[in-house]
Amino acid sequence: MIVPRWEWRTFGEQFGAADDRLSELSPTRVDDSDEVYIVSSRSDASIKVRGGLLDVKRLEQVSDDGLEQWRPVAKAEFPIAATDVADVLAALDVVVPALARDAYNLDELVDEVVRPSAELLPVSVHKLRVHYELGGCMAELTEVRAESQATRTIAVEAEDPALVRTAVEGLGLWSRRNVSFPRGLKALVGFGARRYGVVDVGTNSVKFRLAERAADGCWRQLVDRAEVTRLGEGLREAGALQAVPMERTITAIAAMADEARRFEAEAIAAVGTAGLRAAANSSEFVEAVQARCGVRVEVISGEEEARLSFLAATSGIERVDGSLIVFETGGGSTQFTFGHEERIDEQFSVPLGAVGITEQFGLEGAVDETVLATAFDAIAVDLASLDGRPTPAALVAMGGAVTNLASVKHALVTYDPGVVDGSELDLHDLERLIELFRTRSAEERREIVGLQPKRAEVILAGACIVRTILGKLGRESLTVSDRGLRHRLLVERFGS
Repeated sequence: MIVPRWEWRTFGEQFGAADDRLSELSPTRVDDSDEVYIVSSRSDASIKVRGGLLDVKRLEQVSDDGLEQWRPVAKAEFPIAATDVADVLAALDVVVPALARDAYNLDELVDEVVRPSAELLPVSVHKLRVHYELGGCMAELTEVRAESQATRTIAVEAEDPALVRTAVEGLGLWSRRNVSFPRGLKALVGFGARRYGVVDVGTNSVKFRLAERAADGCWRQLVDRAEVTRLGEGLREAGALQAVPMERTITAIAAMADEARRFEAEAIAAVGTAGLRAAANSSEFVEAVQARCGVRVEVISGEEEARLSFLAATSGIERVDGSLIVFETGGGSTQFTFGHEERIDEQFSVPLGAVGITEQFGLEGAVDETVLATAFDAIAVDLASLDGRPTPAALVAMGGAVTNLASVKHALVTYDPGVVDGSELDLHDLERLIELFRTRSAEERREIVGLQPKRAEVILAGACIVRTILGKLGRESLTVSDRGLRHRLLVERFGS
């Protein structure tokens, strides 16, 4: 009787304490083998040939905590019958072609059936496997060579999933992603990766992210950039998007869509935020974008914008003990999310943005202290919903205003997300930067090292909003996140 087993596996060069723990054990067996895997871009089924035997495993189920249960379903000697070949192709989720033979040896299977399919890849693999007994489980440490690539992998398996989890936790590896061997192998040789793009259409800027999801589920960034188009220019007075800002923004989105397609992205998701929520003619804009480049912009609610931003930020910072507030300042609104770790307790959006405040108080150039004080008073009124709230254990800020403030603080000639992300801005930083911007015209601001030139007009208003939030929440400093809703949108739309 064949009993399915629960498995957990991770890949990497070093495993830290887990390497030390296994080195303390005596191996139960050591195997050195050459194998051929047949991998599919459409399936993660385990199909391998070892010692002249075709071995097929099927994924039965996945537990709530991510363990996978695999069942051996076939083991056959070569040559194998055409009916067995058809079963293998079905397991790999590819269309079964007309088979010219009644039976196939390995070379015939690879050359005549596997290689002609763009969805299949034969991979020659050498393994040096060291087996251990660990807490009632079989643990395996393997050196893997595939094509010109090499890696290591640790696997733990048993019939009882509770034993597997306990053993993995004992190795200190439970926080790692569980990656089956076929998925890890595809990622290692670069097969089965899929590309997707997302566009975030804001009131002041359009953000574009293009990434590749490997077979193991990990994302690799290809493009991440923003273009200031000032879509919301004139929106406050007219209540509608104006023709010139619309054209600038549509042109930017079309260029981003073209770039995604040049990279062979399978799909593009686009969302619109505050400016499109407020504009009376947002449907006209949405239709114009779709007509120009075939991308459909979905106008999302302020609450959804806040949720996506919160989850994007929390996935990029260390765990916070206690309450956490994430806010994102934009051109037309500011989103707040209150929570603990990944749990959201409350979220809302305030129609307060850098573009509107800039236009209302003329903050695009140098202003005197009286004008600035009036702007601060108005911002404080708009942020009255923060009054009386307890000071959070952590405050994280997102958006173009805060990342530019951090860039100016660090005098970055070239923007570096590695420096900006996770950096701190305190009250002294903000007050110094506000004074720097207040006393300069837009042209003079463009000469400031670290400031994106197209943000020169709105950066003072953005800094004032950030400073007011810090004061109302009783914090001396905040943490800057370079991430944005586009990061979470990519995962939610295309992560499975």
